[in-house]
Amino acid sequence: MTQIDWYLQVNLKARHLRLITALYDYGNLKQVAEASHVTVPAVSKALAELEKGLGLELFSRTAQGLRPTAYGECLVRHARTLLTELHQARDELKALSSGAEGKVHIGAFPAATSMLLPQAIAVLKQRSPRTNVLVTEGTAQTLLPELWQGRVDIIVGRLPLRTAADGFEEKELLEDPVRLMTRRQHPLAKRKRLKWSDLQPYPWVLPPAGTIMRAPLERTLEQHGVALPNNYVETLSTHLASAYLHVTDAIAVMAGAVAADAAEALTVLPLSFPNLMRPRGVLWNKNRGLSPGAELMIACLEEAAAGIRRRYGQAERPAAAPRIPLAATPASR
Repeated sequence: MTQIDWYLQVNLKARHLRLITALYDYGNLKQVAEASHVTVPAVSKALAELEKGLGLELFSRTAQGLRPTAYGECLVRHARTLLTELHQARDELKALSSGAEGKVHIGAFPAATSMLLPQAIAVLKQRSPRTNVLVTEGTAQTLLPELWQGRVDIIVGRLPLRTAADGFEEKELLEDPVRLMTRRQHPLAKRKRLKWSDLQPYPWVLPPAGTIMRAPLERTLEQHGVALPNNYVETLSTHLASAYLHVTDAIAVMAGAVAADAAEALTVLPLSFPNLMRPRGVLWNKNRGLSPGAELMIACLEEAAAGIRRRYGQAERPAAAPRIPLAATPASR
């Protein structure tokens, strides 16, 4: 057993992990001491003991403060993962001790919160009322790193491009084609035939620049000779877009399932888009085991998606990824 093996397996403590992540974040002994409510010599001594135990220099001392070495960068990266796992274990133990049956932290792309996710959570609560749910909305740019680091258990929404989802496992749930939508009283809503040029005079609701849908939309408009509108609102919120359509003559780019929902009272314009986007689905980190709550949530998402497909006449999704049995995890398959 090497010195590194011995120290990591026998002597490394959670306080060491918290110390090096704080030193990395602050880069200053005094600030770490103040944040930890200890003295500067105590912080310096703890770092020296850690470096001596590993036989490695983790931080270089410079006039500007502490700078992590390659060894420090490596250890901090793994320390963050370990601390996240410990926090999740703490939360799950607290939930179990309080009578709950677990907790699942879901990252959701905004459009997923309008139909699929609420119905899946309702199914979950019917099956397991004491399994609790935390939902965090965000974009692929914000949520994929959270999933990779274990801060969220699963992500629900429009599946990102496969290159962006490397390292993740996915399950396709719904084909949800992109549609152009308006309020039912819109001047274009009663027309059975439209030309793309008919859209030009109206304001728009667009997905923000840099989001999954924006670039394909711009290419489609360009192909049909329609200039990107200069009168628009940008949002990923389905609820805001729907409400805005009801009080304006705007045209929105939205998923087809919202159009099919009678509660939204919206109209789909008769202009067809190519398949701009991948289906809606669920994504998880294949290098991490899923908690029982996350496994159950995935099963409930599948059940809710099947109900939506039956309701709106969609075909069954092909088995792009195998369904997860409730007793299994990606690591065990």
